[in-house]
Amino acid sequence: MILHELIDYQTLRLIWWLLLGILLIGFAVTDGFDLGVGTLLPFVGKTDTERRIAINTIGPVWEGNQVWLILGGGAIFAAWPPLYAVSFSGFYLAMFAILFALILRPVGFKYRSKRESPRWRNNWDWALFIGGFVPSLIFGVAVGNVLQGVPFRFADDMRIFYDGSFFGLLNPFALLCGLLSVAMLVTHGAAWLVLKASGPVADRARGFGGYGALGVILLFALAGLWLSFGIDGYAITSEVSPIGPSNPLLKTVAVKPGAWLANYGTHPWMMIAPVLGFLGAIATWFCFRARMEVATLLFSKLSIFGIISTVGLSMFPFILPSSVDPKSSLTVWDASSSHMTLFIMLVSVVIFLPIILAYTAWVYRVLWGKVDEKSVTDKSGHAY
Repeated sequence: MILHELIDYQTLRLIWWLLLGILLIGFAVTDGFDLGVGTLLPFVGKTDTERRIAINTIGPVWEGNQVWLILGGGAIFAAWPPLYAVSFSGFYLAMFAILFALILRPVGFKYRSKRESPRWRNNWDWALFIGGFVPSLIFGVAVGNVLQGVPFRFADDMRIFYDGSFFGLLNPFALLCGLLSVAMLVTHGAAWLVLKASGPVADRARGFGGYGALGVILLFALAGLWLSFGIDGYAITSEVSPIGPSNPLLKTVAVKPGAWLANYGTHPWMMIAPVLGFLGAIATWFCFRARMEVATLLFSKLSIFGIISTVGLSMFPFILPSSVDPKSSLTVWDASSSHMTLFIMLVSVVIFLPIILAYTAWVYRVLWGKVDEKSVTDKSGHAY
């Protein structure tokens, strides 16, 4: 037997759907608090020293956290080529805005303290705010558009046509999802600051985090109701082979009211995802109030896990539905790379992912402890 045939094509496709979700969640729960701290920076720090405390809670780890974003992009490119082609071409301007905002973060870290001028430093602080807020908002807006369907289609020769525009992405439901994303990551950033910062910075973060957690509960509930009663979902209406060729045009798809809820009726265990989203946010709010530092961050992670998982489970097996030509919609069964490619990639993941996890755990262990005024005013030059 050929080695890659040890795992059948259907199972590999499912594994890579799960791995894609894991990588996206990994990015949200690690680099997510970096984005949240950046968004909160002008508000939790009233003095230069306080803002330096906030910056230095994420300064040593943000680069490592972005590994998850790189891994997610790489996984989409290699495991789901049509998804990569459609999303990175159709969302080109949105992706450019995200990259521009993310570039501001390392530049801001490096240049902010190069001059003593308060105006200079204040401008860089707002640049760091943009670097946190803009990606948080646009990632949520993108998810909102995916749930509604993206205006793309395939020609008979599999050429891709995108019929939308950048401003068309800024529709009411997508903006609601964007606000949910901002609230979720601001809450996560506040939980990180409560754990890692000290003094007034941690106290202010606790207050913002409590409001953020309440915002997550409200916005998640509102998005769920809107999705249930105001947005049509997608359903495959023809036979689809889980081991068939990667050709989206070989199926038929119908747009139906409430279709995004069908999986919960067929597989009731999936309800655990939205339940964790709500319970995690409620527990996060309670932990902010109770001043439980480690538990606050852990429950914030749980809420993020539940919210992102809710999107994936609601849409399964769709990964990118088409609003202009439903049969062009991409699913787990018709948008993947070849059997051999998925297997080789899986072997690589089995080897390297544990190394990344072990190294990440070691880094956080070494950097454990709070950032205080003394650590950022030390003349050794190690602090931003």
